[in-house]
Amino acid sequence: MKKNRFTLLKSLVFLVLLTACTSPKKMVYFQGAVPEEVQEVLVDYEPKIQPGDLITIHVSGIDPIAAATFNIYEGTGVSSPKKVPYLVNKEGTIHFPVLGAVKAKGLTTLELTTYLEANLEEFLVKPIVNIRLINFKISVMGDVKAPGAYTIDNERITIVEALVLAGDLTIQGKRKNVLLIREIDGKRTFIPIDLTNRALFNSPYYYLVQNDVLYVEPNKAKIKSSGVGTNAGIIISSISTLISLIAILTR
Repeated sequence: MKKNRFTLLKSLVFLVLLTACTSPKKMVYFQGAVPEEVQEVLVDYEPKIQPGDLITIHVSGIDPIAAATFNIYEGTGVSSPKKVPYLVNKEGTIHFPVLGAVKAKGLTTLELTTYLEANLEEFLVKPIVNIRLINFKISVMGDVKAPGAYTIDNERITIVEALVLAGDLTIQGKRKNVLLIREIDGKRTFIPIDLTNRALFNSPYYYLVQNDVLYVEPNKAKIKSSGVGTNAGIIISSISTLISLIAILTR
């Protein structure tokens, strides 16, 4: 009888430990070999301007009075005037002073800068154009420590950096199936991302574009425990049950 009780006790202990433990392969980021061409991808990336984007454009030159013709500000006050941003319309163009409709869709800010400087040479001596994308925003939701929308100042952010902004995944977040939601040519696209695979660094989706959404799905344990608490609650409950059974078996 005592032997049977001891066998049952070992089985219960094993069951509790199995519930509490998680495979390292499911938790460790960036496993596997590093692709050789990663460095080239990191250097070459630049975001493209899309319809719905807001950009500010500042034009300067040798003659500041002539250059002022191409700069639009809100109001007429002389103290700290606010620059009016350009909205890229659904056709992918902006309406720029003197030049009229200018195509911006699909261009980087550097490419649009080069285009405007070349076309403004007809009106200005040595024009200098500075362009900034001001609505570069990404959202992180799901099982992260600080979900929310984040505005990016430097127009360049990776999936890893976005998750760092959100405080990283919680212990219950699925690392092998993070969902990237992106609009491509007016269509919403759902892209699975595996954070445990080091090949992520060579993925075409490693860099995020404006308005991207990252969703971290909770694991099964989190879903099952959602009505009664966290995994810690399940483990504590299991241990409590185990203690009660031990007390019964040792009577």
